Amino acid sequence: MAQHTPGLESLHGKLGPQQSRYVDVEGLPWQATRWPGIETKTLFIDPDTGVQTVLTRMAPGTVLTDHMHVEIEQTWVLEGSLVDHEGEAKAGSFVWRPKGSRHTASAPNGALLIGFFLKPNTFF
Repeated sequence: MAQHTPGLESLHGKLGPQQSRYVDVEGLPWQATRWPGIETKTLFIDPDTGVQTVLTRMAPGTVLTDHMHVEIEQTWVLEGSLVDHEGEAKAGSFVWRPKGSRHTASAPNGALLIGFFLKPNTFF
């Protein structure tokens, strides 16, 4: 099975193909990204299709550089806020962006968000 949660392959690999994969999100380590102050936990990835579910933590003042959403991107802001040139998504807000949309996102006061991607972003 190509779909998995990074770091849990050995645990989930023991399950049958139709069994649920329970993920202890708290127990997953945060992974540094190439952007200072931004860390992620990949909860689900399908390398064959590009589908991903990613928990992202942005320290106050961090910026996610100019990028394009190759397919629809969906974000639910759990804490803090996410800001771009079109507006601000505050805690409890949900925002989705169409295929081909492009922006730079920042978290002036920090943010915790969960993103759902059909394909990975392209960064410029």
